[in-house]
Amino acid sequence: MIKRNKYRNKKVVIDNILFDSKKEARRYKELKLMEEAGLITNLVLQPKYEVLKSFKRRGKTHRKIEYIADFRYFDNERQAEVIEDVKGVSTDVFNIKKKLFLYQLDESIVFLVIKKNKIIEY
Repeated sequence: MIKRNKYRNKKVVIDNILFDSKKEARRYKELKLMEEAGLITNLVLQPKYEVLKSFKRRGKTHRKIEYIADFRYFDNERQAEVIEDVKGVSTDVFNIKKKLFLYQLDESIVFLVIKKNKIIEY
């Protein structure tokens, strides 16, 4: 039995890959078709980005903070790297990590959040 989390999303397995939600799995299938058609290349799942390095303060070590996106790929039409996150619910933690991530993200990289069948570009 597959357990649902507090946001009621159901985990899905496609190509032997476990996705956190049906929405994320659906987007993966779309991106795979786009890759097969040559529209995108270099599709990577769950790329990690450090948004804050670990540090010590008064003898206590604080762990680094990472932002883990859902997908990264190169868009051949835009000629740009794209980082995507599929969201059903935008949590406070996600919003903070997104701001930290955007603050250090190079302007040439496109950041997309896919929410409720809308694509929001940052």
